[in-house]
Amino acid sequence: MHLAIGTSLLCVIATSSGAAVSYVQNRLTNIRLGMSLELATTLGAIAGGLLAGILSRQTLSIFFSLLLAYASLSMLSKRPEGETNRYISKDNPEEYKVSNFPLGTGASLFAGIVSGLLGVGGGIIKVPVMDLYMGVPLKAAIATSNFMIGVTASASCFLYYFRGDVNLPISASSVIGIFIGAMIGSKYIHKIKVKYLRKVFVIILVYVSLKMFFNGIGFHFLIF
Repeated sequence: MHLAIGTSLLCVIATSSGAAVSYVQNRLTNIRLGMSLELATTLGAIAGGLLAGILSRQTLSIFFSLLLAYASLSMLSKRPEGETNRYISKDNPEEYKVSNFPLGTGASLFAGIVSGLLGVGGGIIKVPVMDLYMGVPLKAAIATSNFMIGVTASASCFLYYFRGDVNLPISASSVIGIFIGAMIGSKYIHKIKVKYLRKVFVIILVYVSLKMFFNGIGFHFLIF
């Protein structure tokens, strides 16, 4: 498990690195917001890495699954007016006002803790919060989260590395594939309508929620 988490954190860093350039060049990334939330996320990631050997992952998995289930239902119920026209690019930037910053800071702290404990980037928490409660368009939320997750993963990955929980030869093949995939995904995000992107994201949320729930209660099925 610890080796899997360490490898996953390296892959998160590769994901951020592969997509960040395209997102920033196309003005999708809200750098100011990302830098503002990153401190809380980084502190959470370090705390999660330190607590990895103390807290019960079964309990955390069940709690995390319920949180994701709520997020998926909230994203499905969000009113979609105007979203099909949200094609943000360097030639057509969309202005929006960020709100509920304290909520975003708290969510970022929790996302960092989850990242350090489970080896995920935390974007699966930050994206719904930015989209639903902070007034950030979905594509901008994805790009901003991607900008943050590399630093988040780095903060806890070094703890796993110094504990000997990072296998570099195993990680290398995954990192190469994910880096290439992230570059491809960041190039095509402008061609996908938000209503479809939201549905795909919800499907991922539901899948991860079920996976974490079944892992938490000790059931392991082939697809989970």
